[in-house]
Amino acid sequence: MTTIRLTAAQAMVKYLSAQMTEAGEPFLAGVWAIFGHGNVAGIGEALHAEREAIRTYRGHNEQTMCHAAIAFAKQSGRRRAMAVTSSIGPGATNMVTAAALAHVNRLPLLLIPGDVFSGRGPDPVLQQVEDFSDGTVSANDCFRPVTRYFDRITRPEQLLTALPRTFRVMTDPADCGPVCLAFCQDVQAEAYDFPESFFEPRVWRLRRPHPDPAELAAVAALIEAAKKPVIVAGGGVHYSGATEALKAFVEKHRIPVVESQAGKSALAFDAAMNLGPVGVTGSSSANVASAEADLVLGVGTRFQDFTTGSWNLFRNPDRKLVSLNVAAYDAMKHGAAPLCCDARVGLELLSEALGDKRFDAPDPALKQSWFAAVDPLTARPEGNALPTDQQVIGAVQRASGPDTVVMCAAGTMPGELHKLWKAPRPGAYHMEYGYSCMGYEIAGAIGIKMAEPDRDVVCMVGDGSYMMANSELATAVMLGLKITVVLTDNRGYGCINRLQTACGGAEFNNLLDHAFHVNPSTIDFAAHAASMGAQAVHAASIAELETALDRAKAAAGPFVVVIDTDPYPSSQPGGHWWDVAVPEVSSRDEVIEARAAYEAQLKLRAGG
Repeated sequence: MTTIRLTAAQAMVKYLSAQMTEAGEPFLAGVWAIFGHGNVAGIGEALHAEREAIRTYRGHNEQTMCHAAIAFAKQSGRRRAMAVTSSIGPGATNMVTAAALAHVNRLPLLLIPGDVFSGRGPDPVLQQVEDFSDGTVSANDCFRPVTRYFDRITRPEQLLTALPRTFRVMTDPADCGPVCLAFCQDVQAEAYDFPESFFEPRVWRLRRPHPDPAELAAVAALIEAAKKPVIVAGGGVHYSGATEALKAFVEKHRIPVVESQAGKSALAFDAAMNLGPVGVTGSSSANVASAEADLVLGVGTRFQDFTTGSWNLFRNPDRKLVSLNVAAYDAMKHGAAPLCCDARVGLELLSEALGDKRFDAPDPALKQSWFAAVDPLTARPEGNALPTDQQVIGAVQRASGPDTVVMCAAGTMPGELHKLWKAPRPGAYHMEYGYSCMGYEIAGAIGIKMAEPDRDVVCMVGDGSYMMANSELATAVMLGLKITVVLTDNRGYGCINRLQTACGGAEFNNLLDHAFHVNPSTIDFAAHAASMGAQAVHAASIAELETALDRAKAAAGPFVVVIDTDPYPSSQPGGHWWDVAVPEVSSRDEVIEARAAYEAQLKLRAGG
């Protein structure tokens, strides 16, 4: 056996750069890195040596670097991913939130935090978290519950098994998620004679599991017996590349589709069978069909509470639940009849099993009534009133084209975009709403642009989320990435303020005017963005926003438009109840009234 002597870090980087996709591209499109003690000497030197084979990018925060990597994987349909490396202490734990985000959204992400000395000679090292009862624990054990595979590299030869396992997880459609390789810093620098064959290029193919014949027959029989079925399209439709299969299925069998946040754009907004967004932030057309459905077929969805209206949406007493999902965990939720397989394969085989079965097409008036109700909300306003988020969305929609990708993550905008954005094609809508992580937006826009450089990426972000994580705007400038950021300033957490009052609470500590501050907020967001190198303007009206968006099209790098918005209005049409527990006891009449309404909804869910 021919061997090559490398440090463990050098061997890892050399292996990472040799893993390929079916399309002939490196599976890992790059490594995001902030160097510190614990990764600068070992991993840093190894990345420099392989800088032509695998690109290293420097960000400004470990969590947001992960967000960029996650968005890249999501926009790539999980066919490619990125890695992120950090130092051993706060750099590592900064990535835990992002690991949870990737875990919830079933997205590949390789995390390589530095770790303590395996030999324990200098213990305790700088930034080491000491467990008083377990000498094997480090801060990196925080990753265990939020990753799909965790390993601590305490010997160089452990890479021979750990690295193939890592790629097995990231490329397995059923088990896909984040991986953490906690890399002891002394081991990174230790040399070992690795087999040369270990570094030969390897192609990781997309596996498409077929269904069990008995499950397929059972699900086909359930659909055959249904009278008013509906399909809930989830993110798995995109990950499987099943959008065309879904379109063919619903057009052949005339089953209407409703879309979760992750599934939105699976069908074009104007497709006859697409009834629009479903659930808490859903359309009246989708929610009416869902409430009446006697069979709900989930395709690639994990049935999150926003999608199901906290399981109070699908109210037909004869309703049966079917889940077509590549992960058995998701296919079995809430007693669903499972069809555990790849989404595209499952839809194609189900279509064959159903033959020429066709249902009554949905009433076109459902969508017509929905658009008639919400289109005025996004129209150009008259007068000088403070704009609403809906009007901002309307302006961005009018400025968008067929190549536009609109993206967001947290606050008011996700709900409004789910309801109001008209996505013309698959992949035109990118929402991180599984974990609803504030601070994802700007870094996520970077990841999307890196995944699809020819797309027009528009990042919608509120002032609260911008304040949490804006530093990667400087990274976008330095990388020369053209993204458009629309920053809506409603002076606080407007979304949570509305939820607070809807639950009977008083306005408290969400909007900046309702917090214990000595001085009022006077943040100049345009000046702040410009200080990081972006072109930035403040729009005083929707008309000025539209003018700025036209200017943004010609910009060479990041272009930021700031606009003040009204924190109070939200889209009244559509939507559904969301289970947010209201206090049973309060001295405030508003809370007592909200509790009574809450208990009425609980009774409905219980079948009362």
